[in-house]
Amino acid sequence: MTFIEFLKIIFFGIVEGITEWLPVSSTGHMLLVDQFIRLDVSEQFFNVFLVVIQLGAILAVVMIFFNKIWPFCNNKEDYYLNIPKVVLWIKIIIACLPAAVIGLLFEDKIDAIFYTDKTAPYTVGTTLLLYGILFIVIERYNKTRTPKYNSIDRLPIKIAFLIGVFQILAIIPGTSRSGATILGAILIGTSRSVAAEFTFYLAIPVMFGASLLKIVKFISNYGMFSGNEIVILLTGCIVSFMVSFFVIKFFMDYIKKHDFSFFGIYRIVLGVIVLLYFSLR
Repeated sequence: MTFIEFLKIIFFGIVEGITEWLPVSSTGHMLLVDQFIRLDVSEQFFNVFLVVIQLGAILAVVMIFFNKIWPFCNNKEDYYLNIPKVVLWIKIIIACLPAAVIGLLFEDKIDAIFYTDKTAPYTVGTTLLLYGILFIVIERYNKTRTPKYNSIDRLPIKIAFLIGVFQILAIIPGTSRSGATILGAILIGTSRSVAAEFTFYLAIPVMFGASLLKIVKFISNYGMFSGNEIVILLTGCIVSFMVSFFVIKFFMDYIKKHDFSFFGIYRIVLGVIVLLYFSLR
């Protein structure tokens, strides 16, 4: 691996760490970066890289929210279950089911339609623009409403499931998994902080599952990863973990004082630029 390739991997890790937790679409940004900064890897491995690099970002969530999500307690003599946290995990698993089912059934078809070099830029540009507009519209609508759910502990299971349904939208690149679930949660009646935090929790099983599926499929079709490919995956994960750790803390502080309108404006501007660039080139 050349030094330039190593720098490219670090850059991809930084982009992943920043965009995974902000509602601007990490996959969309990664696909756009790939249009200008190509990694010297096969297309099949790059598709794995896009998913597996998210593991680093997920580990940052686990570390930051560990005390809130770890369901076992140590009473110095034995371990016992913390029932509220077990209930939380039930909500998380139920909320993840819709996207998991759709992903397993239609992953190959979705990749073939939306993730090719020809379709990806236009799909990303369109979804960036569309959801940018939705963020602004929904935030204006939300200003006249009082949230029904200000605590994840009081979030009913059926509401958690409905939030998970919105996560299906993120299968299309450029949508943003966090953006889709946050918008859905706000529409349903959660506060911004609950919407964001529950979205982070949902990412844990979703991304671990997606990464495992990608790895298994790659190995079954192309054999074990080479030493160079393992270095690429580990480097991307480590960088995305370090960046994600600070981005998550920033984001949770940000939404205590601000709404999501800024991210809507960012998405609109970037979406227009992307569509114009790839239409005119």
